[in-house]
Formats: sequence, C-alpha cells, structure tokens
Amino acid sequence: MADIQIVEVAPRDGLQNERTLVSTADKAALVRRALDAGISRVEVTAFAHPERVPQMADAEAVMAEVRDDPRLRSIGLVLNRRGLDRAVAAGCHEATVVVVVSDGLAVRNQGADTAAQVAAWQAMADDARAAGLATTVILAAAFGCPFDGEVSIDRVLEVARGVLDGGPDELAIADTIGVGVPAQVRSIVAGLRTLDAGIPLRAHFHNTRNTGYANALAAVESGVTVLDASAGGIGGCPFAPGATGNIATEDLGYLLSRSGVETGVDLASIAATGTWISDLVGYPQAPAMLGRAGGFPG
Repeated sequence: MADIQIVEVAPRDGLQNERTLVSTADKAALVRRALDAGISRVEVTAFAHPERVPQMADAEAVMAEVRDDPRLRSIGLVLNRRGLDRAVAAGCHEATVVVVVSDGLAVRNQGADTAAQVAAWQAMADDARAAGLATTVILAAAFGCPFDGEVSIDRVLEVARGVLDGGPDELAIADTIGVGVPAQVRSIVAGLRTLDAGIPLRAHFHNTRNTGYANALAAVESGVTVLDASAGGIGGCPFAPGATGNIATEDLGYLLSRSGVETGVDLASIAATGTWISDLVGYPQAPAMLGRAGGFPG
C-alpha cells in the first residue's frame, strides 16, 4: 500500500460541535501541535455564520495566528461564496467546499438542496482557482443521511459528476454520521474511479458505530491517498445521536503504521495532543485509545 497523508481536522470538525468554547490562543496552539507532530495539512477553521457555528466565530483571528508558519498548509471549510471570500481574505492555502449528497441534510444544514449546492460550487470554482486556492469538494452524508436514510451509490455518483464538472483539485467522501461499512467504501471509491481515474481521493470517517477505522483501512486498500482524522477523536455530528466523534489521528496513525503504511506522524506527540485537547474541552478521558494504552512495541 502507498504512503498516506493525514489531514488534521481537530481545529475545525473536532471543535465545531463541542459545547465548551475554546480560545483563539488554544486553537492556534492545537494547530501548532499538529505541525510539531509532522502533519502539514490542517483544517484550521470553518468560515460559517458565527450564530450557527459559534465555535468558529474567530475564524479570521485563528488564521492570523498561524498562517505565517511555513510548515502549514492551511485549509478552510466553506459552505458558500461568502465563506470562500473570507477564506481567501484570511490567507488560506486551500478551501474545502461542502456539498451534501442527501437533500434532507443539505436543506437542514445549509438551507439549500443538493442541486443548489452543486451549482454554487460550480459558480465558485473558477474564482477559487483565480485566487490561488487549491480546492477540495467533500461529498457529505455519502454513506447515509439522518433524515433521508439510505443513500444509494447511484445518488453519490450523480452528485459527484456535477462536482467534477467544476474541476476540483481533490474529491472527498464523508461518512458524516458514522453509518458506513467497508463494503460501501469499496463500492463508492470504485464508482468514483469510473468517473475520473486520476482525481486524488480523500476520505472522512466518524466512529459513531465503531466502523471508522475499518472504513479507513478499506479506503486505503481501495486507493484513497488522504484521510481526515482528529487528535483525541474529539468532535461529532450534531445530527447523529450518540455520536462519538471523528476517527482519532493517533489511533489511525498506529493502525496504518502497523499495517506497513507510512504517514510521517509522530504518534506519541499527537497522542499527547489528543489528551490535551480532550481535557481542554471537558472530556473525562480522550475517546482515542493510543494515549491510554501506548504504542507497541513500547
């Protein structure tokens, strides 16, 4: 298997739905700790409406704290043109644009159905490129929707076709509510390859039903080269009852390393960060396991 790049998403997806508000200084420290552990691509923040996502209300301030670090390849999550403009002005290197595959979640999350979100992405694509931003489009709820239920692979591919027409630099699939299984991963990736054999693929998994790591390994075995993960395993989707968060960076790194796949991540360092950020947001113990059990061999 090829080497895998991990994108650290704790500063955005990890913190976004936590009840405890984290200071700008601590968010910047979280980004720097990820860089210290050898991770270069970091989803620093989301450019969303502060009333809807109060944890991300200081998006520009966080970017101002970290954007000059030469180690950082900064990613800003955007939902619309306003978000893209803010990401450009804040100095992000990349924008991840969200397109929700299911209309039920699309409307509740962004106030627009899937077709409108695809059209919005297509309208933004050229401007993002002109501004020098690399772009990823993430197909959210690609494995299931809390409102519409099952999401068929045909639906995923239909939406992906429209997204690919906009020419993203990378395409991502997200199991937003943590319902996916490896068979779905393999089918979706194979289907996407029939649409574009060369587009770099990224995957984002939640461990809500304890399948996130199995899905990550299936993605790697299917040819996905980039995986999202969150230090400590913090975060989760507000639409997923009992959500236990993203797959943990340290646990994913351990799984891949022991499977012969290199990530370049210092596992002891990122495990310490996972423990630190989990304590900061009020977890009695980090959801991640590596910080508890330690690596092997010791």
